[in-house]
Amino acid sequence: MLYQLVSLAGAFLILLAYLGNNRSWFGPRDRAYNAMNLIGGLLLFWIALVDRRAGFMVLELTWALLAVPPLLRTERKARKGSP
Repeated sequence: MLYQLVSLAGAFLILLAYLGNNRSWFGPRDRAYNAMNLIGGLLLFWIALVDRRAGFMVLELTWALLAVPPLLRTERKARKGSP
């Protein structure tokens, strides 16, 4: 039951990021978009790891890691005072 809830939360976050981008609520450079993809991808990676699904592990870990560089760029811009 716990695994189902975690997987649903991960899927919800990724789909919410997609919907928000599609509806122009935010874009791929926004912190919210990348944070949702990072957390959702890591949750789903954990479920794939527990279930020993190699293909899904690769997919979800890659999905999560792709969200990291934009989050770091945003942090650096905020520290430098750039818009």
